[in-house]
Amino acid sequence: MGMMNMMGGACGMSMLLTALFWIALVVAVVFLARYVLRQSSRSGEADRALEIARERYARGEISDEEFQRLKRGLS
Repeated sequence: MGMMNMMGGACGMSMLLTALFWIALVVAVVFLARYVLRQSSRSGEADRALEIARERYARGEISDEEFQRLKRGLS
């Protein structure tokens, strides 16, 4: 009877470790997805900022040097 209890405990431990593995995997995928979405959002913001800088440069509101500085900073 003692041997059966030991094997049952090992099986329970195996199930627990498997469950923890899958939970950790799901959490990692969620964090990775949030990171990727946040990065793509920032990229869109930089594109829009560069577009605004181009418009201001075209209207003569900023100098060539200032436009180049903004372009370098946003790239």
